[in-house]
Amino acid sequence: MGSGIYFPLSAILFSILILLLFFLKGHIKTAETKIYGLLIITNFIGLLVELACTFAAIIYEQYPIFSQFILKLYLVCLITWAFIFTIYIYYISHDREYMIKIKKKGTILSSIFYYITILGIFILPINLVVENNFETRYTQGLSVYFTYFISFILTLIMLYCMLKNYKKLKTKKFLPLFAFLFLGSLSMIFQMFNPSILLITYIETFITSLMYHTIENPDVKMIDSLNLAKDTAEKANRAKSDFLSSMSHEIRTPLNAIVGFSECIANADSLEEAKDNANDVITASNTLLEIVNGILDISKIEAGKLELVNTDYDTNKLFNDIVKLIKARIGEKPLDFKVSIAEDIPKVLYGDHINVKKIMINLLTNAVKYTDQGWISLNVKCVKTNEICRLIVSVKDTGRGIKKEDINKLFTKFQRVDEDRNTTIEGTGLGLAITKQLVQMMNGNIVVNSVYGEGSEFTVAIDQRLSLAKLEQEKEESVNTDLDLTGKKILIVDDNKLNIKVAEKILAKYNPTIDSCESGFECLEKVKVNNYDLILLDDMMPKMRGGEVLVKLKENPNFNTPVIVLTANAINGMEEQYLSKGFNGYLAKPIEKDKLFYILNKYLGNSKNNISNNSENVFKETITNNNVNVNKGNINYLKEKGVNIDSALELLGDVSTYNEILREYVNGVNEKVTNLTNFKNNNDMENYAILVHSLKSESRYLGFDKLADICLQHELKSKENDATYVNNNFNILLTELNNILEIVKQYLN
Repeated sequence: MGSGIYFPLSAILFSILILLLFFLKGHIKTAETKIYGLLIITNFIGLLVELACTFAAIIYEQYPIFSQFILKLYLVCLITWAFIFTIYIYYISHDREYMIKIKKKGTILSSIFYYITILGIFILPINLVVENNFETRYTQGLSVYFTYFISFILTLIMLYCMLKNYKKLKTKKFLPLFAFLFLGSLSMIFQMFNPSILLITYIETFITSLMYHTIENPDVKMIDSLNLAKDTAEKANRAKSDFLSSMSHEIRTPLNAIVGFSECIANADSLEEAKDNANDVITASNTLLEIVNGILDISKIEAGKLELVNTDYDTNKLFNDIVKLIKARIGEKPLDFKVSIAEDIPKVLYGDHINVKKIMINLLTNAVKYTDQGWISLNVKCVKTNEICRLIVSVKDTGRGIKKEDINKLFTKFQRVDEDRNTTIEGTGLGLAITKQLVQMMNGNIVVNSVYGEGSEFTVAIDQRLSLAKLEQEKEESVNTDLDLTGKKILIVDDNKLNIKVAEKILAKYNPTIDSCESGFECLEKVKVNNYDLILLDDMMPKMRGGEVLVKLKENPNFNTPVIVLTANAINGMEEQYLSKGFNGYLAKPIEKDKLFYILNKYLGNSKNNISNNSENVFKETITNNNVNVNKGNINYLKEKGVNIDSALELLGDVSTYNEILREYVNGVNEKVTNLTNFKNNNDMENYAILVHSLKSESRYLGFDKLADICLQHELKSKENDATYVNNNFNILLTELNNILEIVKQYLN
């Protein structure tokens, strides 16, 4: 018996061990484990056949056909293992989706190739060479050389997979391939000099054993997945419990006050006592509203559903509104409010001014809450680089200060520091958590410096874009605070009777005639038989929502009653969405008196009639003096051409102002078109969006609704970086703009 037999004898022990480890241990059946299972079985059978080859060599002279069959069967085992190993390398080199896609076609092609190879091995001749009194024996012939050739082809396929997917080579799954290439090459060289030493199946066994440690272990993976899912579920459950516990405490506190003071109002002995209790109810209600708004904000942020709604805004107005609000909150506190706004801050910026305002108010409100005497200061500066304006907002106070170890707790939800000292101060601990999230969404950061007992300073840096727009200057109009709506008829539509009652109470002071209904269907019926001057329409109603009601109302070409959406959906950006659906205005629940007054004064106040009269007088005067061009100054000409002149005059006040703004519009339009064209050609969608937004706003002011709608589509698409849409539809925008310019040319002469 030759010495070469000792290698397969030792290898078979390893093969049996791997068989037992793999098949006795339960595992999930995947494509990878199925391939590996076939490799183990093929390797084990190959070792048994290799041992049988020794017996075949002994009886070769007596039974040559049977012996040749055994020898060729050994070659089949070798090529089968190499074939399965190639499939494994191909599998780990490609994505699962790709393998599923080619599964049927790949199976057919590989099967044909395999069976042709097996047929070739059995058809081609093989010879046994015996030398040195049976000490040296090996096979040769076309069948052996054909096996070597196919093995070479399979090796090339594996090398191709490896080179094509070189980025995956770092994974341990490719270790068996490296071992196969290295050890296979050594064995080929070794057997060239000593062909009687059989190493190939021994190397296959070694590689099969190595693969046991490189393939994915489905059991471990499954256990890890289960543990991860369990930990995630437990964390989510704890978070839910903590959230409910915190909310139960935070909401019940003001709610108890509302219920308690409301009972006191019902049992009050005097009007003065009832009013005092009512003020306490209002204070508690505002606290409750602040908590609910905070929960909505933080929930939206953490769910990834809060989006920044960027628009052009007036920075002076923003800062003035904030200062007025904080002065009101200071009230009778003995605090000096210092304000410093840098003069180089641009008049117009592009960003989410609502959330910028929320950030600043949150910081200033905290300063007012925790400062009993001394001063608080607001300092706003900016740093401009390219198209970005970084606002640096500093809020400083001489209040209670924060302990060093508590600073990291400031931005944790529902966490209030130094609570034993601040028990009399209302708050949820949500304000700073929301502030930090908003600041991060604006590519900014927030820094806290504080000395316990002396005061704190919060510094925020947020990025806004420089804007090319020129906003209309808002005129401080003196409004009649004693608005009398006698003779005006208002319809309230809400499925909640309590909401209707609250709205009726608030409206009653203005003396309108109030009608109400509790469904969209009833609203449609009432509008058919009544003429209303204003409709307050709830959106979230069963069976037919407010938006659907509005669509039905506008199906009547004669319907021109202003419709104001009345909704508890007070998330940032909702006002713009409702206005885009066709509502004339937006009121959030609970109704704020100032905003309600603004709506009533805008649509039902006397100023509207005055504007119409003034416009008509100017129009008559213009027609009288027009001897050159019948269209010059003729607003009826604008109406005939589809210009929404009534809306424009309502916004701008009178024809004289309209004409002045119109001339400025015409003078600047060429520059805008040039810039828009450049931005389009350079695929600069960010600046294109800013400029087309400006053109949209100006066009809407002047009543060019069709052009404004086209600009709106361009704005939305350019914000999505859809340059294809912009390029394909740019000529449509230019055509409508040229049409408007022709109309304006006739009008202005």
